[in-house]
Amino acid sequence: MALPRTYDSQNCSVARSLEVVGDRWTMLVIRTAFQGVRRFDDYQDALGIARNVLADRLFRLCDEGIMRRVPYQERPERYEYRLTRKGVELWPAVMTLLMWGDRHYAPEGPPLIIGHRGCAGTLTPQFTCDSCDRNLGPADVEPRPGPAA
Repeated sequence: MALPRTYDSQNCSVARSLEVVGDRWTMLVIRTAFQGVRRFDDYQDALGIARNVLADRLFRLCDEGIMRRVPYQERPERYEYRLTRKGVELWPAVMTLLMWGDRHYAPEGPPLIIGHRGCAGTLTPQFTCDSCDRNLGPADVEPRPGPAA
């Protein structure tokens, strides 16, 4: 039985949020955007996703204001997909899900370590650097190969 798409009878921000970002491919597109990917073909290469599924997810993310289409070429017309401020605000959720997955589903260690750019430290669950204790955001980190890479 499918969940309803309207929430008139319930007041639940989790359910409303999941209607937008709760799909596996949607979250992977967002994760890949945080890794610096911007172009359609690069998303497809990085994710191994069908073109029609990717087009649908990018359209929905743009429609929801999580990403925006930015032209980078006129002939032929081509676009990049960039996270908006609303999209960047998903970074803590993506990183928390990554760390949760590392703890519970990565028996050989994490495939990626989220490192503090320019520092030997890594991201903690409190979004600080475990080496210098600085508060970290998406612009401060870079993925590094982990033990299970």
